[in-house]
Amino acid sequence: MTVNEQIGSYDAKTKLSEILRKVQKGQSFTITNHGKPVADIIPSRSTSHKRTLEAIEEILKIQGTMVSDDVLKSSIEDGRK
Repeated sequence: MTVNEQIGSYDAKTKLSEILRKVQKGQSFTITNHGKPVADIIPSRSTSHKRTLEAIEEILKIQGTMVSDDVLKSSIEDGRK
C-alpha cells in the first residue's frame, strides 16, 4: 500500500503535470493548505479497473480459456462476500 505524499497547494499547482504522471503510476498525494490536508489525488478507479481487466484477459489468454462478463462479475461479487 502506498502512503500518500503530502504536498502544499502552491507546489501542487506548479507541479501538476508531474503529480499526474506519478498518479498514473499508482502514487497518491494529499494536498495541504497551510499544513492542513484539504484534498487527495488518487489514481482513478476506472484506470485501476481497466488495468485489472487487462491483466485478467492476459492471464486467461495464457490459459486458453475466456469467461463471460457475467461469470467474471459473479466471481468478483463472490470474492467480496
